[in-house]
Amino acid sequence: MAKKKRRGPEIATIANVTHDGKGVTSVDGKKVFVAGALAGEDVRFQRRKIRRNYDEAELLEVLQPSPDRIAPRCAAYEVCGGCSLQHVSIGTQRGIKEQSLRESLQRIGGVQPDQWLETATAESWGYRRRARLTVKDVQGKGRTLVGFRERHAPFVADMTRCEVLAEPVGGMLGDLSALAGQLSIRARLPQIEVAAADNAIALVFRVLDPPDADDLLLLAKFGEQHQLRIYLQPGGLDTISLLYPAEPQQPLHYKLDEFDITLEFEPFDFVQINGPLNERMVALAIDKLQLSPDDKVLDLFCGLGNFSLPIARKAGTVFGIEGAPELVERARSNAVRNGLENARFLTADLSAIDGSESWLKESWDAVLLDPARAGAIEVVRYMKKLGPRRVVYVSCHPGTLARDAHELVQNQGYRLAAAGILDMFPHTAHVESIAVFEKI
Repeated sequence: MAKKKRRGPEIATIANVTHDGKGVTSVDGKKVFVAGALAGEDVRFQRRKIRRNYDEAELLEVLQPSPDRIAPRCAAYEVCGGCSLQHVSIGTQRGIKEQSLRESLQRIGGVQPDQWLETATAESWGYRRRARLTVKDVQGKGRTLVGFRERHAPFVADMTRCEVLAEPVGGMLGDLSALAGQLSIRARLPQIEVAAADNAIALVFRVLDPPDADDLLLLAKFGEQHQLRIYLQPGGLDTISLLYPAEPQQPLHYKLDEFDITLEFEPFDFVQINGPLNERMVALAIDKLQLSPDDKVLDLFCGLGNFSLPIARKAGTVFGIEGAPELVERARSNAVRNGLENARFLTADLSAIDGSESWLKESWDAVLLDPARAGAIEVVRYMKKLGPRRVVYVSCHPGTLARDAHELVQNQGYRLAAAGILDMFPHTAHVESIAVFEKI
């Protein structure tokens, strides 16, 4: 049987662009998604992944650029898979993401808001306070690389800084690469977790073999030199231990100044990736809940209390529910530290409720939803029973938000009063959004 001939580079005009920065063209009736290409551009590309109904391609050259195209700020942008939209202006990025939300609500949910909210924005560079850096000892380069995966290959991008990572870590990738290359366990060090708080920056080194005495000295010296907290993780999350500094420190924390709230967290806890935008998001969500001092509020997927504790400052009581027991304990502790006695919390899997739960038998004045990408369909189906006058839904996936909006509007007796984009992840394909539902 003759071997199928591999396609060479091709030329086409891009018809439109997806929310994740892929240009769309059609060649011989088959769609091709070209990463980094913009609508209206003539481009040369190479197909990299062949699918049944579409192909994915690498952009080789822009022959006729779009007026929306700009020079990426990051030197590694063409290779690194961490960002996908640095080649267009921040305003255009936000327009692409809002269009993605509009289309999802209409196509999947069959709904549209009465009002489109102004996009919530913050600084678009150096904003990322959580990241997982991959470490790879590359003998061919004679170096140990530290960074993000390449866009079109399962390799670590060769980079010395990251423009979206919080400083000083953003400018430290070259130093981390040099550090890792000096360790005896450099081939057994798969990743470094970054957690930047208001008061400190933590680096968690995943170590598959025990570091020797020289390794420990090098790691501690690096922490001292750069004023970092250095942790080691030989196994699961319960094995994380502080290497430097040796003396107990004030816990990692971030503040929500408008509500006089300080939230403590551990290096592997989930916190919103963009601190300044998180402050704006919390303020916006609480404003849209329209709380009064006597209100009883249900905060579902509450995490460590990011929304719950500010809500407790405005409402009579708040009840937060979260599936991760360690986050529930953190939320309880944070409530105590902030002097809040009107916040209570429960550990429960919100994807596996059956209607017998006691909190489902209570009535609530307002509900806040902040689920993971899978959405909140299991609890949304009980919204008529819960009976809140307002529901504020914070989403990290337009498709599941649209699905859940359809249920709320068509079956639960709500209207979609407002929706908009939260620019939580500038220069990336992630679309964070907020939707406000009012009881009819």
